[in-house]
Amino acid sequence: MEYTTLGRNGLKVSRLCLGTMMFGDPTSKADSIAIIERSIDDGINFIDTANVYNDGESERILGKAVSGKRDAVVIATKVCGPMGKGANDSGLSRAHIMDEVENSLRRLATDYIDIYILHRPVDDCPIEETLRALEDLTTQGKIRYPGCSNFLGHGLTETLWLADKH
Repeated sequence: MEYTTLGRNGLKVSRLCLGTMMFGDPTSKADSIAIIERSIDDGINFIDTANVYNDGESERILGKAVSGKRDAVVIATKVCGPMGKGANDSGLSRAHIMDEVENSLRRLATDYIDIYILHRPVDDCPIEETLRALEDLTTQGKIRYPGCSNFLGHGLTETLWLADKH
């Protein structure tokens, strides 16, 4: 397996990342665990999931599969999508992020998340609030690195500029 440094930090990840969106449905729990174990045996150390994947079941399966070998894998999970019907059960507000990081930690059966990803941008929350929540979670040791996906170039540029400014 080839490994590379992720971004500009010292974290080494396999060039292949195992995605787990279908774990729990339609892929059975047993098959999902077998896939994860085989991937780790083959040298894949980078595994991606999200709180919304099968209503958290993907995270639960991943947590069970890496039990006893947590330090051997780099886990990325995401936040933004709806996890309930309440007004604050989705998005990138501090309230939702803080609630969902705890839920993800519990489902993953771990004390920390290697990479906590903003799943997509939202227009109804100031990005400064989101960035402050990520900074606080990093300081608390609950996440090691923040990240984002599905951001357009100009939105990502603005986010990075604001992060540098504050």
